[in-house]
Amino acid sequence: MEPVPVELSVKRLAFAIVQFLAEQNSIGNLSEDAKEGLEVATQCLERAFGLTADQASALSVSQSLLDIFHNATKNELPLEIEPEVKKEPELKKEPVSEADKAEAERLKTEGNDLMKAGRFLDAINCYTMAIKLDRQNAVYFCNRAAAHSKAENYKAAVDDSKKAIEIDPKYAKAHGRMGQAYSSLKQYKESLEAYQKAVQLEPENESYRVNVKISEDNLKQSTPEMPQGPFGNLLSGAAPGGFDFGAILSNPNLVNMASEMMADPAMQSFMNNLVGGMSSSAGAPNEGGAGLDSLLRAGQQLAAQMQNANPDLVEQLRRQMGGGGGENDPSGGNRE
Repeated sequence: MEPVPVELSVKRLAFAIVQFLAEQNSIGNLSEDAKEGLEVATQCLERAFGLTADQASALSVSQSLLDIFHNATKNELPLEIEPEVKKEPELKKEPVSEADKAEAERLKTEGNDLMKAGRFLDAINCYTMAIKLDRQNAVYFCNRAAAHSKAENYKAAVDDSKKAIEIDPKYAKAHGRMGQAYSSLKQYKESLEAYQKAVQLEPENESYRVNVKISEDNLKQSTPEMPQGPFGNLLSGAAPGGFDFGAILSNPNLVNMASEMMADPAMQSFMNNLVGGMSSSAGAPNEGGAGLDSLLRAGQQLAAQMQNANPDLVEQLRRQMGGGGGENDPSGGNRE
């Protein structure tokens, strides 16, 4: 029986793995033993899946295997866990050789090309290698911050932006990158401060000015406000016209009087009849007015009983509600 041919999708996956191994082998920070191991693994895969150089165009995919893996698994991490980013050693002002500077620039350019191709994790690797060669170049940290933002590693983007600013405090782009990362983290206060600093350094940059306005709007929308309107301030005690519900409801005399009234059998009978009458009116068509009249009469009777029980308290409540015949000035008389 002839062996079953390997499906095209499996063969493309094998080819992508071979490409990934080749990319890792070319980075240059592996030991000789590790490189030899990758070469052996590559040869085994090529033989096992029948991969040849002339099949490259037919088997290649649009993204690198590392990017595919990142996009497929980034949502599997708990929200509070950020992808691990190795901490860089403290910045030290050590002389950099011309050869290291040239190689760092080459790696930066390669990283920029990878960014254009959408290969953000590969770009991060290039910028990291450039930083290892020249740790005093703010551009490398700033570019890596941009790559981290594209890869949705926003906290790492903030850290790299801060390192770039530490090297060059007047680097407007680094402040802008930090503002963008903070905005993605929904830390709008910090985002606004970063963009404002970028505008100070580059007042003519329209993009920074627009982002300042966006950050201001985001900050306002994220700040909870007390509801406004006729009843907007009831919970805080103040109401339109100086009517303070909080003070009224916390009045011990009113609470005691209400308790005594509700303990009165006559008042209990009155309230039961009122509720029963309103229920029957609600069930009958075209009799909504009768229920309202009953409620108004009940209010009048209740007010009369309160007046008879404690006229001084009723007068105090009337003054608090603005009905005592005095000046009706919500501002309390304060004029400018």
